[in-house]
Amino acid sequence: MESETTDTVRIGGMELRFLVDETQGSGDLVIFEMTVHPNARVPVAHYHREVDEIVYGLSGALTTTVDGRKREVRAGESVLIPRGAVHHHENLGGETSRTLFVLNPGGIGRGYFEEIAEAVSGPGKPDPARLKEIMLRHGLVPA
Repeated sequence: MESETTDTVRIGGMELRFLVDETQGSGDLVIFEMTVHPNARVPVAHYHREVDEIVYGLSGALTTTVDGRKREVRAGESVLIPRGAVHHHENLGGETSRTLFVLNPGGIGRGYFEEIAEAVSGPGKPDPARLKEIMLRHGLVPA
């Protein structure tokens, strides 16, 4: 199993640390820790065509909306997001949240987040058409 990178991908008020990223190998699994600062900008609501997602709370609270139903994921709690379910994550609290994400199969890995980080880091507002193209190419469909 290919794993272990300590590099962090930063996208605004979010930080992602990849623990396992097999998108370049067998594609079986991606695991990353995501830190979201309070009221940070987060990706738009979307769904995955081919990937199931599990969110497990480590600290703070991440509000995860799945098919219109909001749920706060706190330390020790989890939520399953089956492929095809429209979902969105945000930190509405006053404390930084840390969550563990497991994607199976692992078709959405570090490369996707690096491309998004680059697309939103330039001057001015990000180009929505470019963001959508990146999402679609990696199997995420904006809702």
